[in-house]
Amino acid sequence: MDLTVLHLAVPSLSAQLKPSSSQLLWIVDIYGFLVASSLITMGTLGDRIGRRKLLLIGATAFGCSSVLAAFSTSPEMLIASRALMGVAGATLAPSTLSLIFNMFLDPRQRSVAIGIWISSFSAGGAIGPLLGGILLQYFWWGSVFLLALPVMALLLVLGPRVLPEFRDPEARRLDLRSAGMSLAAVLATIYGLKEIAQNGLGWLPALFILAGLTIGVLFVRRQLSLVDPLIDLRLFRAPSFNASLATNVLSVFVAVGYFLFVAQYLQLVLGLSPLQAGLWSLPSAVGFIVGSNLAPRIVHRFRPVLVIGACLTLAALGLGLLTQVSGSSGLAIVVTASVVISLALAPVFTLTTELIVGSAPPERAGAASGISETGAELGGALGIAILGSIGTAVYRSALANGLPAGVPSEAAATARETLGGAVSVAQQLPDQLGIALLDSARAAFVQGLHLAAGISAAVAIGGAIIAVVFLRRVPARAEHERAQERDAAGATATDGWPCPSPCPEEAS
Repeated sequence: MDLTVLHLAVPSLSAQLKPSSSQLLWIVDIYGFLVASSLITMGTLGDRIGRRKLLLIGATAFGCSSVLAAFSTSPEMLIASRALMGVAGATLAPSTLSLIFNMFLDPRQRSVAIGIWISSFSAGGAIGPLLGGILLQYFWWGSVFLLALPVMALLLVLGPRVLPEFRDPEARRLDLRSAGMSLAAVLATIYGLKEIAQNGLGWLPALFILAGLTIGVLFVRRQLSLVDPLIDLRLFRAPSFNASLATNVLSVFVAVGYFLFVAQYLQLVLGLSPLQAGLWSLPSAVGFIVGSNLAPRIVHRFRPVLVIGACLTLAALGLGLLTQVSGSSGLAIVVTASVVISLALAPVFTLTTELIVGSAPPERAGAASGISETGAELGGALGIAILGSIGTAVYRSALANGLPAGVPSEAAATARETLGGAVSVAQQLPDQLGIALLDSARAAFVQGLHLAAGISAAVAIGGAIIAVVFLRRVPARAEHERAQERDAAGATATDGWPCPSPCPEEAS
């Protein structure tokens, strides 16, 4: 919710604080950067000091930094407040996810809990624009940051009473150098990807990505030499862990990448207001919630390979439907395709998250949760950067070839940058010329949407293939429960399903 409300507040905060274009980008992006780069450290820190303790500390910090953001008096203060919110926000997802794995030892209950946990992301994203729009209509721009306060206050009151504490009893001190290296590696890589998405390929983003990857390699080498590493690289020895992580990253790539185009299509091609676009996005959010909560019933009866493979194939069909969208009458197709994609991807997110964290020992659940969430952030950044860059390239090329005669050179340059720029320029031109420019720009954008949807469909099929190849031996939960009943050796599993390699069926 906190991610989506800010976009609505950008016009009013720009008028009040008057940030530069660079400062505005940092206001929008710094939160996501700090969340992504702090997740691994926070997940491991929760294992050491206690997951409930870290959750409550993070909630306090998140509430305080939200107040600072709401009452910021300068762009610099807002950027700093958003950075603090990002670090505090990074404590929340790993702590809650790892607590779920310790609280719900029954596999069926755990699946339901994870389904609710994942669907809450979609629910928050859906209600964010609606609540934000209401607040912005009656209050100042900073009010959108105060939405988090009641939630954090409720957590601080109820958390100590209803949440148990879990920590690794053998945990040693946190390796600060490793924490700094993981922060730098993820931050540099995601910054480079974001820059490519916004400004295209260039030396500067390429250097950031190269620096991030280099630091990442050094980080891995350091973990191999430490007695008590920040990340236990033995987690990556489990094929189900690696395959689930890769499938999860590709699924997030698809989900975030395609929605980047859909959000723009609804507002800039069909001409809907932000509130109308938010309302037409609700069916997709509902589909995601329904899919997340259906997942526990599905995975009990069917093997993960069948569920993930079938769902990703269905998602590919939904993405294929987006390639049939036209420039003027595609609302029904977009809404239908988005619902299909959400229904299909939701069980994949639920199941892969459970497989990733469930493959780790209980005392390492926080670290595994951090890895899972970091993978999701990287998948989202890759989706925006790669699909956004491809869509932008197609848009610019198509508009350059179809630009109406008579458009001034300065206006043409602005229109070629983004569809939003074309819409703004078209309003300043004579009626017929403006309409012609707008039609050409929208047609060019739709071409980019078609190609991005086609690539996303191919990525979804690739994820299905990975699942089929590497998860084919992971049993359905019902099979595993029967195996545990037949064979006492099943009691050596971490908490039940998914079982460690080899599973009882594999051993037999």
